[in-house]
Amino acid sequence: MDCDKACLEGIAAQYRTAYLAHDRTRAPFADHVRYTENNIEMPFPDGTWDTVTEDVGPALILSDPVTAQVAIFTPIRQRLIEGHLAVRLKVEGRRITEVEHIISTARNLSSPPTPIAPHTEYQLDPLMDQVVPQRDRVGRGALAAHAHGYFDTLQRNNGEIRGTCFKPEAIRRENGMLFSDIKGGFESGRYLFNNRVRRDIILVDEERQVALARGFIDHKGVLDTYTLTDGSPARSIFQEPQSWGLLEAFKVNDGCISSVVATFYQAPYYTQSPWSPRP
Repeated sequence: MDCDKACLEGIAAQYRTAYLAHDRTRAPFADHVRYTENNIEMPFPDGTWDTVTEDVGPALILSDPVTAQVAIFTPIRQRLIEGHLAVRLKVEGRRITEVEHIISTARNLSSPPTPIAPHTEYQLDPLMDQVVPQRDRVGRGALAAHAHGYFDTLQRNNGEIRGTCFKPEAIRRENGMLFSDIKGGFESGRYLFNNRVRRDIILVDEERQVALARGFIDHKGVLDTYTLTDGSPARSIFQEPQSWGLLEAFKVNDGCISSVVATFYQAPYYTQSPWSPRP
């Protein structure tokens, strides 16, 4: 491997320094860098590279020497605007060749508004960052399968857990917001309004036992009222077509998902990723 875990995570640290300084010379970038922010391809550097004023941290770092990629989840600030940033970097010859940003802020222009927690509520998930002993690890394929199982459960959610399982204490953090009882939420059928989840597993951190996905959750906006599995009435919060664009990480312990961290934003319905376009 040209760039091992220490190399990749060192480059991630350099990236954070360069990003905050608005100075690409502070990190090892290739001459040509492919760059997207919220699935819009643009010249590098641009977007929040010009507006970031604080990297709040602490950051979650995930690395995959097999694919020479590293990911960063961290809260940031653009002057008065708080946000949550997820980054994927591709490294070739110890130089950054690809930069993918997902940035979520409380613009509240979407319907429903993008859920986001203030920085005062942000906590780095210590479990997500832990290295799992070699004897307790599963392979890359199994980690990816759990991530796919999560999305299969989320898509047209009817109370059935599909292709994965959850530790009783499993939690999810979305844009800094903490959600507990993941399994109970799925078993309630609350997310029936999720018509489709398009995703790709793009990075696997074998030491931490985490799979990272890029994806979109599509809401057609057709569903209005429906019934939860306990018989309670519910109404969809999505009353028009829209999608969530995301980078989402899944931690596996003892054969089940134990923690989830996601950064997502509202995208126009059926937005395509420049990194994994589909018909």
